[in-house]
Amino acid sequence: MTAALAGGVVGARAQTAAPFGFEEVARLAADLARAGFAPPQERLEPPFADLGYDAYRGIRFRREADPWRDLGRFGLDLLPPGMLFNVPVRINLVENGVPRNLPFDPSVFEFSPNGFPPDAAKAAPGDMGWSGFRLRTVLNRPGLLDELAVFQGASYFRVIGRGNVYGLSMRGLAIGTGSAQGEEFPAFREFWITSPTPDSESLTVLALLDSPSVAGAYEFVLTPGTDTVVNTRLALFPRREMADAGIAPLTSMFWFGPGDRGNVDDYRPGVHDSDGLQMVTGGGEHLWRSLSNPAALQISAFSDRDPRGFGLMQRDRRFSSFEDAETRYQDRPSAWIAPEGDWGQGSVVLIEIPVDTEFNDNIVSFWQPAQPLAAGVRHDFAYRMAIGMAPAPRTPIAQVVQTRSGLAVNGRATRSFLIDYDLAPFVDQPDPVASVTASDGAIDHAYVMRLPEAGVMRLAFEFRPERAELAELTARLDSGNVRMSETWLYRWTRE
Repeated sequence: MTAALAGGVVGARAQTAAPFGFEEVARLAADLARAGFAPPQERLEPPFADLGYDAYRGIRFRREADPWRDLGRFGLDLLPPGMLFNVPVRINLVENGVPRNLPFDPSVFEFSPNGFPPDAAKAAPGDMGWSGFRLRTVLNRPGLLDELAVFQGASYFRVIGRGNVYGLSMRGLAIGTGSAQGEEFPAFREFWITSPTPDSESLTVLALLDSPSVAGAYEFVLTPGTDTVVNTRLALFPRREMADAGIAPLTSMFWFGPGDRGNVDDYRPGVHDSDGLQMVTGGGEHLWRSLSNPAALQISAFSDRDPRGFGLMQRDRRFSSFEDAETRYQDRPSAWIAPEGDWGQGSVVLIEIPVDTEFNDNIVSFWQPAQPLAAGVRHDFAYRMAIGMAPAPRTPIAQVVQTRSGLAVNGRATRSFLIDYDLAPFVDQPDPVASVTASDGAIDHAYVMRLPEAGVMRLAFEFRPERAELAELTARLDSGNVRMSETWLYRWTRE
């Protein structure tokens, strides 16, 4: 099977007898990689050209235009081009193993009379392509199709579980994130969505990714639920050797919280989509890295081999921790990546970027292989992604509930840290012993106390930076030779 780029979208294809699937998309990606990168052409026309934020939000997909409107369990919304979404995306439905293209059609939208002419829906601007799509399902209430996922913009997509509102994003691939050379943003150019049957419990989405450095094929199998599960596999075909590829990237936002408030003047106690990076190493060690909003860009790499899992978590689920009834930060989803197969040697990378508002994502995490991805060779990865309130596997050891930090009472040269662990693992157990270290500076007055009214075991200590400009702090609770808690990690930097 061959593919050619025509006007920025994948053009004609040879017909195949076998059902269309992942390997067909992989062949398209391999052909694209061999052909070299051809930038897609923007071709927006009125009324979609030069749309502002409010005008774009004034476009609504007509429910009667849903191609799955009679199925009951799932729904599909097609998303218009415009505003930030100027690069055309081709969308196909796969029915009985045969793909069928959905050409752009403005009549599937309703337009706000405040920003569009009366005949906007009747305009015939040609096949400009879509900007993406939204998937719906019966998730929270019987008979109501709630949003489940949206694929829109470069290789970004968002997924939620039961009770969630949108928060952190997933991506197909990260390239050069946080590098001095600048980041490259690969994009999904074409999608194939398998139409469900009335009995379907999952949805399958295939995607073709392209960028100057790489082409790739993706398969996402979404199963909605309390935790929505997305079984993912991909095949990458680099056009160059890639030492800067990030697999299974997650993007989130952390502005401030009780452990890192800085000089923020805001009525809310915290503003963040995620509060920590959780990891389980290939050796079975449980790690928790509290997120921060640093004064300068920070990159952390946690070396590992065949990791068992990692993800960006929103552990704090109390409304009182945010006091924001509109944004509902306490209901933002967490995402857990569980690799399948051997991923070999590499690092879980965490990037923290300074921000001064809540409107910009500043947290990125992904897996970076130790060996560069060779050019002209197929590279396959697979992982299970779970998205929900608490999608990471529970363990018998204590997890960090919250981190607090502030100036110590004995002077500006010392900071106090309070780490609250879940109390349940310590019931009927003797008080644990704290182990606290700093890569630079000094640790003073470490002690633990039970707070049964709050349901936590609290570890408190003071950190004296002395002459340190940067220090990596670690803490855990042990009982004899038994590890009682996950290892807490924190990067302190002098502002």
